[in-house]
Amino acid sequence: MYFDSINDFFAMGGYAGYVWSAYAISFLSMLWVLFSSLTTKRRLLREIKNKMAREQRIQEAKTLENTL
Repeated sequence: MYFDSINDFFAMGGYAGYVWSAYAISFLSMLWVLFSSLTTKRRLLREIKNKMAREQRIQEAKTLENTL
């Protein structure tokens, strides 16, 4: 689409409210998905780390149990 000035570009032929709100909603949605994914990844990695540490403590306790 061809615009005569930068103001015409931002006005989007009278549809600026619809166009720019659609861009804003899309951008915010992508940010939310990114933030949610990173948070979930961090939580899952922490849970895996805790589970592995717990399993190691259980194995160490079994080893100590066999020496008594």
